Amino acid sequence: MRQLAILRKVCLLRFSKATCYPVSEGLPTSLVSRMGNLFSNSTDTPQFDALKMVEDTISQNCVVIYSRTTCPYCTMAKNAFNSINVNYKTVELDEMDNGRQFQDALYQLTGERTVPRVFVNGTCIGGGTETQKLNQEGKLLELVQQCNITTNGS
Repeated sequence: MRQLAILRKVCLLRFSKATCYPVSEGLPTSLVSRMGNLFSNSTDTPQFDALKMVEDTISQNCVVIYSRTTCPYCTMAKNAFNSINVNYKTVELDEMDNGRQFQDALYQLTGERTVPRVFVNGTCIGGGTETQKLNQEGKLLELVQQCNITTNGS
């Protein structure tokens, strides 16, 4: 804790905002418990890896929709799959404490941060508008059937 005394303030980053606490005021108990051994070399604390979790979810499910519950384009994408009676895995980012980290991971994978991000057979097909268009063209079910062929054929 000597290192903390050297610092005038301890700043913790939570997403893109920093919360600073003057050392003289002490640190809130909850903050100290989250900090753990700030200056230790211990590496046995597992790190949250949103990118790996996104990749795992995509690889384990034929259809995955990363969504927000109040997003009309997300509803559009879900309705497209509902209309062809296809089951899908939904990940509602606004219901998760670490939803923003998942959105950052989706940006790393797709170059887009917006939702929905729709994946079929491991490939991002776009958002709600693109999903609806593929459905109207009769191509959405074909994509899903390719996933089933790959899954059942291996």
